[in-house]
Amino acid sequence: MSAALVPVAAAWSAVRRLALDAVASPLTRTMYAKALDDFFAWWQGQGRPPFARAAVQAHRAWLEERGYSPSTVNQRLAAIRKLAREAALNGLLAPELAAGVDQVPGPKQRGARTGNWLTREQAQALLNLPAAGALKGKRDRAALALLIGCALRRSEAVGLNVTDLQQREGRWVLPDLRGKHGRIRTVPVPAWVKTALDEWTAAAGITEGRILRSMNRHGAITGESLSAQAVHALVRAYGARLGLKLQAHDARRTCAKLCRAAGGELEQIQLLLGHASVQTTERYLGTRQNLAEAPNDRLGLRWEE
Repeated sequence: MSAALVPVAAAWSAVRRLALDAVASPLTRTMYAKALDDFFAWWQGQGRPPFARAAVQAHRAWLEERGYSPSTVNQRLAAIRKLAREAALNGLLAPELAAGVDQVPGPKQRGARTGNWLTREQAQALLNLPAAGALKGKRDRAALALLIGCALRRSEAVGLNVTDLQQREGRWVLPDLRGKHGRIRTVPVPAWVKTALDEWTAAAGITEGRILRSMNRHGAITGESLSAQAVHALVRAYGARLGLKLQAHDARRTCAKLCRAAGGELEQIQLLLGHASVQTTERYLGTRQNLAEAPNDRLGLRWEE
C-alpha cells in the first residue's frame, strides 16, 4: 500500500463512512457528508492526486475562490481532517501525511458576525402565527415553542419523545438531554411551552413515541417523526410571513437574548444552552455589541439640508 490513500472508490467510501460514524451530531454528520462528497468530486476532477497537505491546501484555495465564507471553509476542512485521522488510524494513510492534512490552516474570520435575534414582540408574533384551531397549527406552535422557549436545536426538538418530559423539583424539564458533541444538560420547560405541547399531543392523539410528527398539506399526520429540515422550513416560512429571513437557530439565539434581557444569569443561560464555553454563550447574547443602544447614536449630530 502506498503512503497516500489508495485511489480506489471502495477505499474512499470505507474511509468516508468511518469519518462520518465518528460524528455524534446528526446535523454535523450531514454537513460533513456534503463536505466530503464535494471534496471527492473535486479530487476526481484534479486527477486523484495523493491525499496529502498540498491537495487539501489546493482544495481550500478552490473553496475560497468560489466565495465560500471562512466559517464554511473551516467546517469543510474539519471534515477533511477527520477523514485523514480516521484513514491513519485504520492503516489507510501514513501518519505523517495525516499530520500534514491536520495542520492545514483555515481562513480567519475577520471581526464578529452579527447574529439574528427577535425582539420579544417579534417572538410572540411568530408563536401566534400558526392557526391555533388547526392540527398542523398546533404542531407548528409546539415546534416553535420548543425552539424559542427551551432554546433547543432543531435536531434536539425532533428527537424528543413523550416520555422525555418529566418533573424535577416541582416543574417540567427535559432531563439529561444529549446535545452537540454528546454534552448532556437538563432543560427547564416553561409552563406555556408545556401547554403548547399538551394541546398538540392531545389533538393528535399522541401518547408515546416522538412528539413532533410529519404532516401532509391536508393537515393529516403521515409519519411517526419529523425531520430537522422540516423544522427549518417551517421557521423560514413563518418568518417570511413576518417579513423576516429566519433560520431555525435564530430561535435558539432569541431565547438566550430574551433570557439575559429578563435578568437571567450568564451561567444559567450557558447551562440552558449546553455550551462548554461561556464565550460561546456571549456570542449568542451579542453582549459584546449593543445594537439597540449603539454609542454612535449619541454623537449629538443631525442631518441638515
